[in-house]
Amino acid sequence: MNQVNKLERDALWRPGAERIAGAKVSAFMAAVNKRWNAGCSDYRSLWRWSVEQPEAFWLSVWDECGALGERGDAVLENGDRMPGARWFPQARLNYAQNLLQWRDDADALVFWGEGQVKRRLSRGELYAEVSRFAQALRAAGVGQGDRVAGYLPNMPEAIVAMLATASLGAIWSSASPDFGVQGVLDRFGQIEPKVLVCVDGYWYSGKPVDCMAKNAEIAAQMPGVQRTVVVSYLNPAPDVAAIRNGVRCADFVAPFAAGEIDFAPLAFDHPLFIMFSSGTTGVPKCIVHCHGGALLQHLKEHQLHGDVKPGDRVFYFTTCGWMMWNWLVSGLASQAALLLYDGSPFAAGASGTPGTILFDYADAEGMTHFGTSAKFIDAIAKSELKPRATHRLAQLRAIFSTGSPLAPESFDYVYRDIKDDVLLASISGGTDIISCFALGSPILPVYRGELQCRGLGMAVDVYDDEGRPIPPGQGERGELVCTRPFPVMPVGFWNDPDGAKYRAAYFERFANIWCHGDFVELTAHEGMIIYGRSDAVLNPGGVRIGTAEIYRQVELLPEVVESLVIGQDWQHDVRVVLFVKLREGVTLDEELIARIKQQIRQNTTPRHVPAKVLQVADIPRTKSGKIVELAVRNVVHGRPVKNLEALANPEALDHFRARPELQ
Repeated sequence: MNQVNKLERDALWRPGAERIAGAKVSAFMAAVNKRWNAGCSDYRSLWRWSVEQPEAFWLSVWDECGALGERGDAVLENGDRMPGARWFPQARLNYAQNLLQWRDDADALVFWGEGQVKRRLSRGELYAEVSRFAQALRAAGVGQGDRVAGYLPNMPEAIVAMLATASLGAIWSSASPDFGVQGVLDRFGQIEPKVLVCVDGYWYSGKPVDCMAKNAEIAAQMPGVQRTVVVSYLNPAPDVAAIRNGVRCADFVAPFAAGEIDFAPLAFDHPLFIMFSSGTTGVPKCIVHCHGGALLQHLKEHQLHGDVKPGDRVFYFTTCGWMMWNWLVSGLASQAALLLYDGSPFAAGASGTPGTILFDYADAEGMTHFGTSAKFIDAIAKSELKPRATHRLAQLRAIFSTGSPLAPESFDYVYRDIKDDVLLASISGGTDIISCFALGSPILPVYRGELQCRGLGMAVDVYDDEGRPIPPGQGERGELVCTRPFPVMPVGFWNDPDGAKYRAAYFERFANIWCHGDFVELTAHEGMIIYGRSDAVLNPGGVRIGTAEIYRQVELLPEVVESLVIGQDWQHDVRVVLFVKLREGVTLDEELIARIKQQIRQNTTPRHVPAKVLQVADIPRTKSGKIVELAVRNVVHGRPVKNLEALANPEALDHFRARPELQ
């Protein structure tokens, strides 16, 4: 049997001829062939053309995917510089205007707050709500370049506040309400928002969680906040008396009648979002993304990769602290309805079976695209949930998975126990680009354990340690890189005037090349397998966690002298393992472990809490005094440690080797 036939036989799913013909990417391919004589006949040839002819490609994305704005004639300046390239330098547009083009009675947002709350907003109603909130922000003194921060669940008010902010040319940033006070201050404290929008509380696993005390403490410690707007969720009229400059959301917008929104016409690279890095080496970095870049990239990914069409109903399980929220919201620009959910994904549905509520949601709302984390799929597989037997899922065409690599067994589970005729797209990118480097395609087969393809317009390659490309199909792993500029590269980092932090984050490893920090392989059919991060970022349940955020909390305890945390590969996921060096004479017992976990949970998020806490006598460090997480991680996994000569105390690694508690 030849290799091609073997590859075809191994596909878990192949799109039929009718589906390929009806896909938006097929129409796009025909359009670029006619306009540019591109000669594309399949996905591979389209991808190659898109990275070799970036100006023609992104011009076509603007036109064919329906971006609204004044495009101008120039497409790319300084295209040989990364960073330094400028896209559409003459353009004027507004991200919010692109998402609010339609004002009819069709659904814009549907919201389920577990089983407690259900709401629905039409496109016309959403426009009206954004109009009122934008007027209230303007009256509060918010203008272009000011920051508005959302400390909110994934609920309609978060989208309303973000779009109102964007309409003015102000900058939006958000975090989920499960973050502790210090975690919020580490983020929002750096960007000094003028307005803070927060929630009175939320539901999780059927229980109310009150947020008012945290709101008050955060507002008190951010003196630049001139209004703290409290959204009602648990209580129809929350008491805001204890919150500095506090006002109920209903009162904030009450003076304003809905009307035409005055969308600010903005430069392509005008700041839109501030996202936050994981905080590995200190407080999180503030990554600034722009109106034009986020819009064009998300239009491309939704329409050409996800085959999102007008009237589709798109869902992603996400919080406002994850870039997938921003990605989901952009679906409005492709005329999709957004299905929002807040709460536990493992809540019981109508049948009473845990983990079924999202599938109830899919049936009730005709969900066409179901997005979730790899951990959720793995968890419901282990619980032997079989949605295929209990739910219709009649409209479901695509399942998206991200956050961590999707295990091969989870691919099997989806096609066996959820739906056999569905595009399963494992996708990967990150906060750094608020989008994807590798993802799915409706015109390609799905292979077990693989992301289907590199993103259109993304010159993604894999480099070995010497910076040499590794061809597809060699079975070799290396660094995921992007060798040419793309529109959704960050504008830069906040409070980084000379760009030094930005360059250090992505461009120091290989000159003029984006190095992303993922350890990957390109397969024979140009799919991708991701083996995890090549740095020390933790990734339990698909959520990126910075080690520094844990250290800051643990080392506040008087018993703890120093700590080191790693992610241990465990049952197709990653579990957080914390090692602590204690004061002389102190022994780690259950009471101290409980206090350590409580300290972390209260001041970060529940996901930061380690699965294991272990005592060590010493912690290895470099000669310059930096602790070496990667070396410890290699020891725990039985892998060799490179550059022992760089360590001041290499013998300390013996404290981590072959620990029975980690077997």
